[in-house]
Amino acid sequence: MSTALFRFYEELNDFLPSAKRKQSFPFTFNGNPSIKDVIESMGVPHVEVDLILVNGKSVDFKFKVSDKDLVSVYPVFESLDISDVTHLRSKPLRETRFIPDVHLGKLVKYLRLCGFDTYYEKNIDDNDLIRKSVSDKRIILTRDRGLLKNKLVTHGYWIRSSAPGEQFKEVFARFDLMGSLKPFTRCMECNTILEDVPKEEIKGNLQPNTRKFFREFKKCKGCGRIYWEGSHYEKMKKQINRMIGLRT
Repeated sequence: MSTALFRFYEELNDFLPSAKRKQSFPFTFNGNPSIKDVIESMGVPHVEVDLILVNGKSVDFKFKVSDKDLVSVYPVFESLDISDVTHLRSKPLRETRFIPDVHLGKLVKYLRLCGFDTYYEKNIDDNDLIRKSVSDKRIILTRDRGLLKNKLVTHGYWIRSSAPGEQFKEVFARFDLMGSLKPFTRCMECNTILEDVPKEEIKGNLQPNTRKFFREFKKCKGCGRIYWEGSHYEKMKKQINRMIGLRT
């Protein structure tokens, strides 16, 4: 039997039992398992990890753990550029796009409301979701740790909260999205970018009071939904400000 000493940093501690959080702890093993297998056996999905130091040197997921190794494991640096180390993914996604799993429909609404490119299918299975994530270079959002342990997943994040509003705050902070915030620019139903549309072109689709009191409209070219700055607009604007931490 061999023993290595592990320490996980920052939000990676969320995956560990309380007795092992924010401190070094021993891991006992046979043979020479890969560092990836060891980390995931502890409950930490590989896509949440971007830097591993063993005895002070950066290593990749294929590294074989040996007796008396000192291992430090760090989370993904989506908004921070680190150099001269072995990155465990090709690079952070500078064009941040998301693909939540089927259980995060309410979070999808919030992300699209704030202008973030968010692909969503209610009935997509895990294999198709992973393929879409890889082909479109989208970050998987999920509360299923097992999904993120799939070896084909390249970018993903485990949502800690169960409340949609808190989930949005979590994603907004985790991926440093303030600079990418573009509220009311994307369709909440189908994710298409909205375009200005002349009132004359869509007036037949408007209720009498909407036709009378509003002049500027946007239309989704994907699903045809029409948007305008009615009373709902002010309510959603206040909601956005609350979620991103601005005073209303």
